[in-house]
Amino acid sequence: MTTNLERLRVALKSVEVSAFAVTSMPSVRWLTGFTGSFAIALVTLDQALLVTDSRYTLQAAEQCTSMPCRSYANPTNVVDFLKEQLDALFVHRLAFDKNHVTVATHESWSEKFTGIELQSATDPIDELRKVKSPEEVAKVQAACAITDTCLEELIRRMRPGVTEIQLLWALEDMLRSHGATAAFAPIIVSGPRTARPHGEPSTRELQRGDFVTMDIGARLDGYCSDITRTVAIGSASPRQKEVYQHLLHAQETCIQSIRPGLSSKALDGLARQILDEKGLAKHFGHGLGHGLGALVHDSGRLSQLVDEEIAVGQIWTIEPGVYIEGEFGLRIEDDVLVTETGCQVLTKFPKHLIEVPW
Repeated sequence: MTTNLERLRVALKSVEVSAFAVTSMPSVRWLTGFTGSFAIALVTLDQALLVTDSRYTLQAAEQCTSMPCRSYANPTNVVDFLKEQLDALFVHRLAFDKNHVTVATHESWSEKFTGIELQSATDPIDELRKVKSPEEVAKVQAACAITDTCLEELIRRMRPGVTEIQLLWALEDMLRSHGATAAFAPIIVSGPRTARPHGEPSTRELQRGDFVTMDIGARLDGYCSDITRTVAIGSASPRQKEVYQHLLHAQETCIQSIRPGLSSKALDGLARQILDEKGLAKHFGHGLGHGLGALVHDSGRLSQLVDEEIAVGQIWTIEPGVYIEGEFGLRIEDDVLVTETGCQVLTKFPKHLIEVPW
């Protein structure tokens, strides 16, 4: 089986890069297995080296088996140590991730890396990470199972007097009880506040007639889930039911339509076309979805701004929403794995409109 290091070297050859500094920690973990908070992988077409500091000497040696590990300690600084390693690897031209290396870091490298030409580039691992291995898929599935369970428990806790932020606190305990953490700051909003796509939980008490939107995710073993459900407190109004059912129709149609070779822009456009049948597309301001994996917003976007082919092995969120200021908002989101013939939905929590007894 081709290793991630071998896949990276093939990608470097295709863009004629002979040496690359991997600085993004999700990319470092994908490449080496190292889970600490700081490391840089130096990769050439025939050599590789993981550089970290003395906090992680033992951990790096245990986790990174694909390449040698080197660590530094005070009074040595990281830039001088990197220069020593680059010289040992006979690197004269070094590419780096222009989306991750800061201006300050670039300035210090330019000053200290004498005899080395610095080349701005896009991290090729971002593209490689879009297609998940079976092991990565299993980790995302496990995280999805946790969030499915948490949603069920959150709905059971919805009763008079309960506030949005109390549900957040309960969620945090639930995630920990399953050995997970939050993949991102959870969104739990109710009533008119559901018109805020990324509203923060407040002290507002749930009320009869509210929509409640819960956008939650678990991080487990370095991989994330991301699911959104909207429920009604008590009986939903005819208007709420109409908008909910049409949004659900758009979301399910997009899930049924996703397949290898389809354009990300076309799939986003399909959701907008369906919503526009009821005049709702104008209330859908964000993209249809994003890549999911080691990051909750991983590489790739389903958006009118991105036109790329969807491929087998990618994991996407499908999350259309409708946000009507002064009235209500709602979003329905699932995580899907692209297969040869379509997709496998990894999030299993029901999507019919749940009306919480009140």
